[in-house]
Amino acid sequence: MNTVIAVTLVFVGCCSNVVFLELLVRDFPGCGNIVTFAQFAFIALEGFIFETNFGRKKPAIPISNYMIMVTMFFTVSVINNYALNFNIAMPLHMIFRSGSLIANMILGIIILKKRYSASKYLSIVLVSLGIFICTFMSAKQVSVEKGATEEEGVYAFLHWLLGIGMLTFALLMSARMGIFQETLYKQYGKHSKEALFYNHCLPLPGFLLLSTNIYNHAVLFSQSTPVEVPVIGQPVPVMWVYLLMNVITQYVCIRGVFILTTECTSLTVMLVVTLRKFLSLIISILYFQNPFTPWHWVGTAVVFLGTLLYTEVWSSIRTAIKGEKLDKKAE
Repeated sequence: MNTVIAVTLVFVGCCSNVVFLELLVRDFPGCGNIVTFAQFAFIALEGFIFETNFGRKKPAIPISNYMIMVTMFFTVSVINNYALNFNIAMPLHMIFRSGSLIANMILGIIILKKRYSASKYLSIVLVSLGIFICTFMSAKQVSVEKGATEEEGVYAFLHWLLGIGMLTFALLMSARMGIFQETLYKQYGKHSKEALFYNHCLPLPGFLLLSTNIYNHAVLFSQSTPVEVPVIGQPVPVMWVYLLMNVITQYVCIRGVFILTTECTSLTVMLVVTLRKFLSLIISILYFQNPFTPWHWVGTAVVFLGTLLYTEVWSSIRTAIKGEKLDKKAE
């Protein structure tokens, strides 16, 4: 029963989160900082109350180690959201972030000297090829669509290229953080709730560096069209409603993934998360009518094929089918 609830939370929470993020970004492409700050503040507050018991519970992992992880986590979160300010379409943003498994694997080979099966290396090639196809086709769209003159078109393309560079850096940094987290858990044991709290609480002072941008967008949000909120019966600027819903759905999404990791195998978790990403992509394309060519579909299919190959879903299904056949023969 917990597994069904967790899967429901992941699909409802994570897919809704993408919808509200796109609603925010469509009107204010540079609002990534205020969105990141709101998410961090909400999760930190919840963790302070329920995980640390108002600061009375001591951490199992030393704060010095959390500071390293937090620096990486804060950097990744801010860059990922800020990249949307550089002509990066939401579908491409999601496809790029789907390469996190492969980035983790590549750094595992380089840093931890890990070795993998041939199918794993094939998955690297497929995901890399899929991301390249989608990126290349998006680059062509930026060159054609942005700017009336050639000079403006070049500027728009370079602006977009900077966003791609930011996403690439964030992808590799996220993978490096995953490896660091893995070594910490081996040494101190798994403390997922605690890590979730400190990863969101400790970076909060860092948002002072972004305070001007956050304040400016808070003013812009307050000037947006007011909508009647049934619960309070008062008109509230629509962008604040979108932000609140984005924060709540982000929390639901994270909690769903956390419950899933405690109830299911890592393979099941990865399969659910992959399917959720694909559904979010479909929603973004169909509901928001984001530009998506047949080549984008090819690239997307190759990315998800590579991800499923990495998680060895096919071999697990074959094993399960063979097991059922053997059971029937035994009967």
